[in-house]
Amino acid sequence: MAAFFDGPVHVTGSDAFTVLNEIVSSVSTCPLPCKVDSDEYELLDYVSKMALNLCNTRNDLSESSWLSACKPYLCVLMDDVTAENCVSDYLKKMSKFMDAGYEEEEDADAHLNLCNIEFNLAYGGKILLHQTKLVLKRGHRYGLVGRNGAGKTTLMNAINNGKLEGWPSELITHYVDSGSNVDNDFESRNVLKHLAEGKTEEEAMGLFNQLNFTAEMLANPIGELSGGWQMKLRLLKAVITKADILLLDEPTNHLDTKTVQWLINYLTSLTDTTVITVSHDTPFMEDLCTDIIHYEKRDGWTHNKLVNYKGKMSVFVEKQPQAKHYFELTTADLKFVFPQPGRLDGIKTSTQKFLELSNVDFRYPTSDHDTLTDVNIKMTLSSRVAVVGANGAGKSTLIKMIVGETKATNEGKCKFFIHHNLRVAYVAQHSFHHVEAHYDSAPADYIAWRFKDAYDREKFESQAYKISEEEMERAKAFSLEGIWSRHMKGGVLEYEIKKIGVPERNNKFYPKSVLINEYGLEKHIKQADEKIAAIEAGLDLRPVTTSEIQRHLDNFGLAREFGTYGKIKGLSGGQKVKLVLAAAMWNCPHMIVMDEPTNYLDREALGALSAALNEYGGAVLMISHNKEFYSSVCTETWLVEEGRVNVEGESRERAMKAVAVKQEFEKEQNVEEVLENAGGNANTNADKYKDCSQNFWGKALAKKESRNYEKAKKKGDIKAMRTILQVPMGKVMPGFEELGDGKTKN
Repeated sequence: MAAFFDGPVHVTGSDAFTVLNEIVSSVSTCPLPCKVDSDEYELLDYVSKMALNLCNTRNDLSESSWLSACKPYLCVLMDDVTAENCVSDYLKKMSKFMDAGYEEEEDADAHLNLCNIEFNLAYGGKILLHQTKLVLKRGHRYGLVGRNGAGKTTLMNAINNGKLEGWPSELITHYVDSGSNVDNDFESRNVLKHLAEGKTEEEAMGLFNQLNFTAEMLANPIGELSGGWQMKLRLLKAVITKADILLLDEPTNHLDTKTVQWLINYLTSLTDTTVITVSHDTPFMEDLCTDIIHYEKRDGWTHNKLVNYKGKMSVFVEKQPQAKHYFELTTADLKFVFPQPGRLDGIKTSTQKFLELSNVDFRYPTSDHDTLTDVNIKMTLSSRVAVVGANGAGKSTLIKMIVGETKATNEGKCKFFIHHNLRVAYVAQHSFHHVEAHYDSAPADYIAWRFKDAYDREKFESQAYKISEEEMERAKAFSLEGIWSRHMKGGVLEYEIKKIGVPERNNKFYPKSVLINEYGLEKHIKQADEKIAAIEAGLDLRPVTTSEIQRHLDNFGLAREFGTYGKIKGLSGGQKVKLVLAAAMWNCPHMIVMDEPTNYLDREALGALSAALNEYGGAVLMISHNKEFYSSVCTETWLVEEGRVNVEGESRERAMKAVAVKQEFEKEQNVEEVLENAGGNANTNADKYKDCSQNFWGKALAKKESRNYEKAKKKGDIKAMRTILQVPMGKVMPGFEELGDGKTKN
């Protein structure tokens, strides 16, 4: 009887060939020469491709079809009966690979089905899924897996809104979005009242206590919570709905390690609730999921379909080896290329600091205590720093102070040095707010709008740079027409001021401190610094054309299809991150600052980002809870806890200095070799005595000692070598008998 399956099956070309080769080898009187260029290899490869077509394209497991397709070719290698037995065995073994398809009527757990539907899904005229099946079981936890832009969030929204064909209307769903878009209505609501809707205040307080919400947090608007605490609130709201299906879109975004573990423990305790989650946090998916639903497009399929794999992420990867990037931060197909930062005035080496904070405090105006106390940090162009700590510890507060969005509370009583010409790319925690006002524009048009005057127009509209009416009045009283230029004089930064009605030849230079402290022109100075920095980067000469911008977007994995011809509103979360990252890097920054950069990016994009950051010539400062990611980039961590910033790990600066010393030593050695060869002296002493890295007492030689030992060795100066190695008089150093005991002349 013919056996036709209604959905996709899990068979790869590698599977088909391997199984066939094993079967044929087992019945052959002599081993088959399975070399790629052999006739036997080509024959088996052809038969396996026909089998693959029967499985994946026609979904046909009828014995007659397989005998008709495969047997005539196998008869070239064996007799008729053996060939028929091989085909029968081949069909049985290949059938085992069908278990990754949809559940059929033989499903023992059919009574747990919440839905068993077939549907199509499109977005903005683009077909995302075609004639695909979705089977969901009560109590199962599904990981929804696919590349950025495949339509994972679109599918979750369609499920939540009951928009799929045949979706059971009686099912209760609750969708927890990723928090990527700023919702002003949500952020204005009171924390406690938001959670207590439909519950008693006592029940709500019990949930808050589980995740250590403070009384101060409960009394404030949601918008005053950090990204991590807002995500906790969204998750708590989902907990109390008692939905049939929980839909979680990047639930670990902004969450610290303890909260992620709490979420896993809670979700795995649910026996009657089905969970569907999209996450690029592989360890989270591995610990949580009972099944994986994968977006796939196989040979013969015109569009993607959903394929269900029973088991954890690791089981899925075993069946789909090409998906191993879910457990590795490597990528073969995607590459990000960051622009190099260029020179920074006065900074001659990558180990010279451009940022230093000493004894810095910060307190929010409404708080009665410091959020950060006695901060002491510094950065160089070679710095690779991860800022880590629990939710609400003050990580984002520290970052905002560094990029100039806030100021130290004890300004004037602490050291707060940041190079005046530093160009910074800042990708904020809620980075998507940059593009929300441009949803109907193409990404290339958005960047053209933002940088049409060379400087970052969006930055000038932020609170940190926007000139207030009060400052405008002060500028008017000062008769300020404009700030023409800037220079350093005697270690003091001065600005050339053009006043209204005064000839340009009479422009005067004023110290920065005078313009800010006496005339109150702080935002004017900040804007002038940005414009000068843009000119230093050559942005005034860079064409802001669609073709130039698209070349830039190509370096961040955003193809022309999306960058030039698409709309921002049609981009996936990961594609929006690529756009925000590309826009931030347009100004060729000296430092890139990222608040939770791993959010919304798939594993392949994370691998590309890691590689690009390691090749980048500027400084890197990031907040991340993803240790796998930040460990692949950062050599230094700033642990923020209890208001303090503790610097941990070997800084990149020290590592670079060590490399510089090594290079200087190698240069010195090369010079000596050239001089010796020029004098005709081959210096056989260097080969006569052994190299040494430890002294007589087993202690490693310092770099200076190693250099001196090499010099003494070349000269054949035994006394000097013994002194450097600290060999006691009358003793012979094991393995270095040629140095003698110090008494007997050699």
